[in-house]
Parts: sequence; C-alpha cells; structure tokens
Amino acid sequence: MADELDLLRRADPVPADASHLGDGPLPPRAEHHLEQLLHGPSTDSGRTAVRFLRPARRRARAAWSLTAVAVVAVTVSVLLLGGTAAPPAVAAPRPLAVVADATPVPIDRLADRAERAAADGGPALRRGTHVRSWSLGMSDDGPPVTLPEERVVRWTADGRHTELVVATDPRHPGRPVLGEEEDGTPRLVEDGHVLSRRTYPPTWSDAPPQSPPPRDPERLRTYLEEAQHSDTLGTPELLDATALLLDNWTLGAPESAALARLLAEDTELRPVGRVTDRLGRPGHAYVFEQAGLRRMLILNPVTGAVLGLETTFTEDQPEYGVQAGDVMEYSAWTR
Repeated sequence: MADELDLLRRADPVPADASHLGDGPLPPRAEHHLEQLLHGPSTDSGRTAVRFLRPARRRARAAWSLTAVAVVAVTVSVLLLGGTAAPPAVAAPRPLAVVADATPVPIDRLADRAERAAADGGPALRRGTHVRSWSLGMSDDGPPVTLPEERVVRWTADGRHTELVVATDPRHPGRPVLGEEEDGTPRLVEDGHVLSRRTYPPTWSDAPPQSPPPRDPERLRTYLEEAQHSDTLGTPELLDATALLLDNWTLGAPESAALARLLAEDTELRPVGRVTDRLGRPGHAYVFEQAGLRRMLILNPVTGAVLGLETTFTEDQPEYGVQAGDVMEYSAWTR
C-alpha cells in the first residue's frame, strides 16, 4: 500500500504543507497527472493504480485487521473518484496552530483564575462525560486512518448509566467519516451514525475514578494516583490521569480549580501561547515533550478548565506510515 500512496503523492506536486491540502481542489497539473494515473493506458503506473484500488492479501496487521485495509482502499477510491469536493475522511487532522505570545500565560495564573471562578459559584460536578475524540489507527503495512467519534455518558440516580458513541467530525459536519463498529471493523459511515448504544446496570464502586474527585489538590493527586495505579504522578502520568478523570466526570468549578492547581505544580508543562481548539473555543496551550511525542494541554483562559489534550508525533515512524507532525490522538471535553 505504501508504494501506491507514494505514486499518488508524486502525482500531486503540491508541497505536503500546502495550506489547502486535504480541504481544497487539486491544481490543474495534479488533476492531469491523477487522471492519467487512474484512467490512463495499461502502463506500469496504470497497473499499480489498479492494485491500489483492489487490495491484495496481506499478513495480519499490528493495529487493524485485513478488512481495514480493504476499507481504507475503498474509501480512498471514493474520495479520489467522487470529485474534488469529497471529504478527506481518512486524513489525519493537522496539529492545532498555536499563536505564540511574547509572554505566554503561566499555568499557575490560570490556576488562580480557576480558584476565583470556584469562589464565585460556577457549574457543579456531574457524573458522566461528553467528549469528542480523534484517534489514529496505525499498522506496519497500510496507511494510518483516523476515527473521529463523539461519546456521551450519562448516569441516573439509581446507579445505571448509558453510553452513546456516534461517528462524527465537527470539522466537516454532514460529511461521511470512518467509524469503527462494535466488532472492530472500520467502515465509511454517514455523519452521526450510531456506532454503539449501551445501558449498564447499577454500580456503586467507591474506587477512583468511579468515586467523586476531591476538591483539594493534594487529595486529588492521591485520587489520581489510585486511579492510575501509580505511586507517583510525573507529567505523562498526570496527563493520562487527567484524561481518565474527564472521561468519567464533568468537573464542577471547585474540582477544576483543584486540577488546575495540581497541573500548575508540574513544572514540565511549558506555556506556548494561545490556540483555538477543534470545537472553535479559545484556550491557552501548555506543552510537554517526550520520546517522539508532543503532548499539548488546552485550558480555558477564563476558568482554567481543561478543554482538550492533543498528542502529536515529533519523529517519523515509517513502519506505520506516520510522519512528524501527524496527530496521534485528540480529545475535546464539553459540558
């Protein structure tokens, strides 16, 4: 599959960082080359194009099944043959663009704002979550594919909860996207397609993250350590624990203040500037880099609440078809 993708890339001489890539029409020269590649005479490139549109048998993949290869090939053919206005359903989202400030806002200043917001009242803690996520499925013999999903978890007073997962991408409302069905098979589906709808019986567990998070930063640290099954919380563990917490609870103002203060005590989170998240919300960005990855935490500039978390590759991983700058995963939490 990688060879065929290289052919397609060479058919379009536009630089990989072109501003319209994935979102606009191809230039005339690229249209001509692509037409030759797909419909030209039976040359070597023509036969390669046929092999690209008809998936071959391959060995088991690290992250996706053989079915996923067929889905990706069919999806790409739909996007190529369906016209230049077709949606970039298999394209990984670009990293969020940070507007660098001469003096970016330190995270402890946002923690101060969060504490003031908690003193003024603000929203209350609620069990459950509403999160939109983009995750990159990688393999060692096929192109990476991005699955955009929206998950809503709601609890009832008797301890039951429901989980609704739909395939949707708010960047391209109304356009088809790749969705992973319950059997693990990804396929092209309509925007808003229900991937799963489950109702769970009552549970009364008091172990984190099922128990309510505390409002004190130090007690919250202990809570998150227990939730992560870790004795200490370095920066990577703290960011993982934050995502776990927000995947189970919609924080109130006091809990958000405690989390912001805990994050402020982590000196490895570096302020980098302002950013607009994937849901169009303004925020301040804080970055931590580790072994080939860049993790960016986005906080509300007024309340200090966590809006999102983005993980981006900083090094190429050719065995998975991943390049530096590709987004591995992204989560955006809302109330």
